[in-house]
Amino acid sequence: MKENEKILILDFHGQYNQLIARRVRECNVYSEIVPFNTSAQKIKEIAPKGIILTGGSSSVYEENAPTIDKEILNLNIPILGICYGLQLITHILGGNVEKANKKEFGTTTVNIDNTSPLFSGFGSSNECLMTHSDFVKELPEGFSNIASTENCPNAGISDESKKIYGIQFHPEVNHTKDGIKIIHNFVYNICGCSGDWKMSSFVEESIAALKNKIGNKKALCALSGGVDSSVAAVLLNKAIGKNLTCIFVDHGLLRKNEGDEVEKIFREQYDINLIRVNAKDRFLSKLKFVSDPEKKRKIIGEEFIRVFEEEAKKIGKVDFLVQGTIYPDVIESGVRKRSNN
Repeated sequence: MKENEKILILDFHGQYNQLIARRVRECNVYSEIVPFNTSAQKIKEIAPKGIILTGGSSSVYEENAPTIDKEILNLNIPILGICYGLQLITHILGGNVEKANKKEFGTTTVNIDNTSPLFSGFGSSNECLMTHSDFVKELPEGFSNIASTENCPNAGISDESKKIYGIQFHPEVNHTKDGIKIIHNFVYNICGCSGDWKMSSFVEESIAALKNKIGNKKALCALSGGVDSSVAAVLLNKAIGKNLTCIFVDHGLLRKNEGDEVEKIFREQYDINLIRVNAKDRFLSKLKFVSDPEKKRKIIGEEFIRVFEEEAKKIGKVDFLVQGTIYPDVIESGVRKRSNN
């Protein structure tokens, strides 16, 4: 695939992280979410045009609060910290973050320094969404104030020489007026992106790359009817056609008639080689008398794999196993630390 410009988003388990990725992509710049503990060396290898540190639920001064490899701040890659990201930059670089006397939750008037490249095109103030109970009390050495509110004196900070910025509010949400313009300013004015990415071209490049990698070999896809595996199946079908076989494990837990709809769509609309396995009784018997949601999830996942394995053995030799995984699954598979911030 073509190597597009990329903005890397370090995930601190904030509620808007995927929305940040979407907003960057709306600026025609490709974005990718990675764990907050991704090493500086790995990031250097990825070579992004910029880095965004997301919001999160922890307090940076607490023991075992999620943090980054400090060397990331020395890679000479532009950085934007949002909410927790702002506080983390401050904390790591020697500033002071404390519990606020007055929390800010909701749309708030933010006074901004519109001479900053981050706020180019703005007036002297903007309505922004705040969701924080900690605040930056003292700036790190070399940083300047570029935004404030009545209760938060350092709602925006920057070190222009290092191209490191932090804002306490959330530009990715609709509650922040013209928030997308702030993200646009970061990726274009500060990171120097040219906007060489579009979703349509990404799909075309993905199909071409899959076709090139798989060629005339066989691929097998576990199909649940969900978004992740369905998208993976459709992309592979466009790339290798009848060399793809999908095993649809119907566990009986879909909506009424949804199993039939999935089969019809993939057989008739996409003309995909589809094997439907009716495993309703098997799944329901395993779930009988189980009330704990986490136990149910594990039972369903385990049984899905067992059914898929049994059917796969009947097919014979395949060269590739197809897995579709969306961001929520990746995030939920990680270890989270929750707190009250």
